[in-house]
Amino acid sequence: MGKLTSGLYNRLVITIPYAWLLLFFLAPFFIVFRISLSTTAIAMPPYEPVFSLADGWAGLWSKIGELSFDNYAYLTDDALYFNAYISSVVIAGISTFLTLLIAYPIAYGMAQAPRTIRPTLVMLVILPFWTSFLIRVYSWIAILKPEGLLNQLLQSLHIIDSPLIILNTTTAVYIGIVYSYLPFMVLPLYSALEKMDGTLIEAAQDLGCTPIRAFWRVTFPLSIPGVVAGCMLVFIPAVGEFVIPDLLGGSQTLMIGKTLWNEFNANRDWPVSSAVATILLMILVIPIVFFQNAQAKAEERGK
Repeated sequence: MGKLTSGLYNRLVITIPYAWLLLFFLAPFFIVFRISLSTTAIAMPPYEPVFSLADGWAGLWSKIGELSFDNYAYLTDDALYFNAYISSVVIAGISTFLTLLIAYPIAYGMAQAPRTIRPTLVMLVILPFWTSFLIRVYSWIAILKPEGLLNQLLQSLHIIDSPLIILNTTTAVYIGIVYSYLPFMVLPLYSALEKMDGTLIEAAQDLGCTPIRAFWRVTFPLSIPGVVAGCMLVFIPAVGEFVIPDLLGGSQTLMIGKTLWNEFNANRDWPVSSAVATILLMILVIPIVFFQNAQAKAEERGK
């Protein structure tokens, strides 16, 4: 009886996450994918065919035959979408790299701090989450605008003579993404660095390694899982970011999130916007799947 109860419990524990993914990820994805195969119509919802159980199985099959991949072909004809994808990946990649450069020293310092103050340092890292994301992005407008706090400070210190034009540029987008997603990079790095055995560094130094060489030979390789996790947590949402490029980047910043919003709300072209979202998801999911497979093979070789 105990083994039967244990088996049912284990199956339940495994089933709940899959049921969650099925309900909140796969089902919405298939809805969006189905809309991407539809055509635009002046109606509500603004696409056709619209499936209804009242049509019966014959009606459903006839409407399935009306679906096509014309919207995906349209995306290949217009360079706007290709440029938006490339620009989004480039901006997200550079922002992720900059976030890593800033977050690693912070996480390393937290891991080396006395254990009594580490919880306080972690709380300070997550403290920005207590404020609305939108408010935090809006605050950067007041900081970066020509008459903002940053230019006032630099002019008062006589570092610059005229205000710097930072707002409504790609630089402002980088600043906004790095600031907003910095905790997502710090926490995985801190988790990896905190678990590291400090005696490994001492052993490396006893064998003649300088502190810098010991860092690159011991510390950094052991922190790679945290680096990868942090980069994914930053890169994936940054690719589809809409709020930051819209508020800080202005109209000249081309990212797929803004393009998707324009198609969905301004142009009311739900099928094309759904196709854009589907391709964006594929761009993000496929590298993750390959990475997980490579990691699983590496673990098997290690065993």
